[in-house]
Amino acid sequence: MRKYLLPEKGSFYKVNLHCHTTVSDGRLTPAQVKDLYVRHGYSAVAFTDHNMQVTHPELKDDRFIPLIGVEYNVNQPGYPGKQFKTCHFCLVSLEEDAPNPPCFSEEYINKKYVNNLFMADYDPDCIRFVREYTPECVNTMIKAARDAGYFVTYNHPSWSRENFGDYMKYEGMNAMEIANNSCLSMGYNDYNDRVYDDMLRGGKRIFCIATDDNHNKHPEGDPECDSLGGWTVIKAEKLEYRALTSALEKGNFYASTGPEIRELWYEDGVLHVGCSEAVRVNVIYGIRSAQCALIRDGVPVTAADFKLRDEFDWVRVDVIDAQGKHANSNAFFFDQLH
Repeated sequence: MRKYLLPEKGSFYKVNLHCHTTVSDGRLTPAQVKDLYVRHGYSAVAFTDHNMQVTHPELKDDRFIPLIGVEYNVNQPGYPGKQFKTCHFCLVSLEEDAPNPPCFSEEYINKKYVNNLFMADYDPDCIRFVREYTPECVNTMIKAARDAGYFVTYNHPSWSRENFGDYMKYEGMNAMEIANNSCLSMGYNDYNDRVYDDMLRGGKRIFCIATDDNHNKHPEGDPECDSLGGWTVIKAEKLEYRALTSALEKGNFYASTGPEIRELWYEDGVLHVGCSEAVRVNVIYGIRSAQCALIRDGVPVTAADFKLRDEFDWVRVDVIDAQGKHANSNAFFFDQLH
C-alpha cells in the first residue's frame, strides 16, 4: 500500500517562517514585507519579531496569510561583545486567535524598539519570566510554548555559537532550521544538515525548515539581501491559517533554498522521489549508509526510486540542483512507514 510522505492531495504553499520587521530590528514594515514576498510567490509569512508577538490581521487576504509568531532568545551571561552563546527559537501560533505567548520578558526587549511594546500581545499583569541560559530553562520555555499552542523552531545554531553539547540537551522543539538565509548571506555556516543528522541520530524526532530570518538591511536584488533565499513549502488542503499550521504539525512540508520536491511516497520497500531538475538526489539514513541518483550524460534527475531496508531506522531526502541549492525533506522513521 502506498504511503504518501507529502500528501497526495492539496496544494503547495511557499512560506517564510522567520521574519523581522520595523516592529523590532527589520528595515521593512510588515506591509512592505508582505508586498515583497507576495511578488515572489509566497503565500504566508510568520512575523516573528524579537521578543514581541504582534499580530497583523490587516495583511490577510485571499492570497496571503500573516502567521502570528515571536522569536525568543536566551543569552549566556558574563561574556563581552558577541562572545557569548545564545539560544534562539521561534514560536508560531497554531491558531489565528493567538494566545498571549508564555515566558514573556521585558528585559529582553531592545531599548531601540521598546516603544513598540504597546502593539505586542502579553499579559501586563503577569510575572516577568526570568530567563537563564541553561537547558532546564530553555526546555521549560519550549514546553510552555507547546502547551500554549505554538509550533517551536530552533534557529541558526552556527550564528548562535551553539554546538552538539548544547543543542542535544534541548527537548520538545517541533523543527530546526536546516538553512537560515540571513546568516548564510552574512557568511555564517548556517546550512545545518549535520546538526539535523546529529539530532536525528541522537533520537530526536524533529522536522527541518528553511527560513530567511530577514531583516532587509540590503535591498531586493543586492547580493547581501537576506530575503527570498530560504523557504518552507507546505502542502495543505487550502490557503487558510489553520490548514497551514495543521500541515506544519503533521510534517507535511519540506525545506528549500532552490529545488522542488514534487512527489514523495513509500510503497513495498521503495521510496519514490519526484523533483525539479537536479544534479543529484541524496538519500540519507540513520546508519552509516546512503544512496544517490546522479545526473548522467547531461540529463538531470527528476525522479528516482530507492530500495529501503528496515535497519536504516530513518530516512531523509536531499535534492541538489546545478547551483548547489538544496531541498530537504523531513526525516521519516521506519515505524511511521509501515
